[in-house]
Amino acid sequence: MFTDAQLAPYAAKSASSRGRRYAESPPSSRSEFQRDRDRIIHSTAFRRLEYKTQVFINHEGDLFRTRLTHSLEVAQIGRSIARNLRLNEDLVEAIALAHDLGHTPFGHAGQDALNACMKDFGGFEHNLQSLRVVDALEERYAAFDGLNLTFEAREGILKHCALNNAKNLGDIGQRFINKTQPSLEAQLTNLADEIAYNNHDIDDGLRSGLLLESELMQLDFYARHRHAVDAAFPSISGRRAVAETIRRMINDLIVDLIHTSEKRIAEFAPASLDQVRQMDSMIAFSDAMYQEAKILKQFLRENLYRHYLVNRMTSKARTTVRELFEILMTEPILLPPDYQIKTASANEESRTLQARKIADYIAGMTDRFAIKEHRRLFLIEEV
Repeated sequence: MFTDAQLAPYAAKSASSRGRRYAESPPSSRSEFQRDRDRIIHSTAFRRLEYKTQVFINHEGDLFRTRLTHSLEVAQIGRSIARNLRLNEDLVEAIALAHDLGHTPFGHAGQDALNACMKDFGGFEHNLQSLRVVDALEERYAAFDGLNLTFEAREGILKHCALNNAKNLGDIGQRFINKTQPSLEAQLTNLADEIAYNNHDIDDGLRSGLLLESELMQLDFYARHRHAVDAAFPSISGRRAVAETIRRMINDLIVDLIHTSEKRIAEFAPASLDQVRQMDSMIAFSDAMYQEAKILKQFLRENLYRHYLVNRMTSKARTTVRELFEILMTEPILLPPDYQIKTASANEESRTLQARKIADYIAGMTDRFAIKEHRRLFLIEEV
């Protein structure tokens, strides 16, 4: 790990952070970004990631990845890339560990269902919800709501944002309006996320039996690495062969990303983080690797994410989220007291506030809690 003085001139420096929403004394034994990371790890939302879906619903098996294990894998990949580019590893780690804090139960199916429910109340974006978690929803500190993270960590968490929402976010949403770039650490973590979920979804897909290796062998990217594994280890087979193949694929993507990004950084030659913000994105794959990653993503979409057994579960997940939202909007007295809007009026503003509270409640659920809450509200024998 580099000190601020050892980092590249265009890296995010802890000592020159844009600061926190609420002023605090500087930490005495760690950097500002290390403090961010530590607060994220100790948060309630981070612990809940253990029981939130990556692809497979939590109860479908203990060996599949969850949002928690995925976040740890993104952090590991991100730190490795940052170290090679002399970027700030601590900031990358903080962004990686926090980037999924706002995800609903049941993965993207839950998010899509909640967004549909919230269409008349401002919609739902999981990136925006992750920011909401660290800015407002966590209740751990006496002096402020949320985790009071640095601007740089919050910027990296909000990797996507609709323009109408960005206008209400002050300085953190300004880059979506001005079409400027975030830090290189934020750009890097976004692609580390992609590397992690594409390749590890292959692993889970094969483990589940929903993907067949014979299908994967039709992809040049997978087949090339699998043939190299067979050549180096002629007697290898089964899970070990798959793991070694995926390991090599991840390494290939990381090395390509590092080398391509080094070239782009040298070409743009930013002298500071402020200059980075005014230039095109510099963290990128080569054109050839980008195409291979794109083909891999398309393969997973068609053969895993849209598999009929996955479709069955995601259909039930959408129904669960939709029915939870509808009954809680109709009868908000069924909500825990902290999520009820205490107002005698029933105007549009109070309905919108109540809807957002319900979205917070549902988004904070784990898969198994959402299933249990649905049973408690709809099955008379459940309490």
